[in-house]
Amino acid sequence: MNERIPPGIDMRTPSVARMYDYFLGGKDNFTVDRESADTLLEHIPEIATLSLGNRAFLTRAVDHVARQGVLQYLDLGAGLPTVENTHNVAQRADPRARVVYVDNDPVVLVHGRALLTDRPGTAFVLSDLRDIDGILDSDEVRALIELDVPVCLMLVSMVHCLPDEDRPFDLVRRTMDRLAPGSYLIYSHLVSDDPGTAAWLTEQMNGFGTPWGRVRSPQEAAAAFDGLVPVSAWPDGRDEGPRVVDCASWRHPDFAPVARPQDDKITLWELSGVAYKP
Repeated sequence: MNERIPPGIDMRTPSVARMYDYFLGGKDNFTVDRESADTLLEHIPEIATLSLGNRAFLTRAVDHVARQGVLQYLDLGAGLPTVENTHNVAQRADPRARVVYVDNDPVVLVHGRALLTDRPGTAFVLSDLRDIDGILDSDEVRALIELDVPVCLMLVSMVHCLPDEDRPFDLVRRTMDRLAPGSYLIYSHLVSDDPGTAAWLTEQMNGFGTPWGRVRSPQEAAAAFDGLVPVSAWPDGRDEGPRVVDCASWRHPDFAPVARPQDDKITLWELSGVAYKP
């Protein structure tokens, strides 16, 4: 990857996007990303499986929203391109689907724009993810997304990267407030019901020098759905059981949705769900 390093990239500090790429088995990461990721895996080995499950959740969630007729997607904290990106799933359901990816990592910008070259209906914005007004008013978003018709806002493994002082759930609400009724939220957030696990991972990530927030409790992370209507977490849409669930179980074809992993020894998971704005 060294021959493709954009100017100004700090190779001494790990990147969340590149660590996630490493967990997914990708090659667009540096030594510092791999070493930091391996430190996490030594203590919480399920992180790699969790990352794969979260990616599969994204695919199922986008497919569901696309089948509701939504044609516009705003993917905040998009990360490095991998298989089954948002536009692949959405445009498979409807070729008219339009997707704007947003990230604050210049490496993601380089790879994202390379991926999207000559790809109609897609764009990439390099931006501070907290500047939602700047993002929504950017030329790239204005060219592809109409805010007066439904939009799908994607916050997949992103909000836990924001510290409390940035008021991350206010950011979610402010963004949804600017979107039309009928808009959707696809959301996942690292959570734990074990204070020790949450504190350890939070301290490690911040100790790497990586801009990050914290692992939150399931109750805290569920605040993203305030004012929205979560859809059924079952593949057949049945109205029973939890709707905000462990991401690995959301609309999984082979097992029922659960609020947390059934193995009590697992103390870290991604709370997830899909909801719409009434």
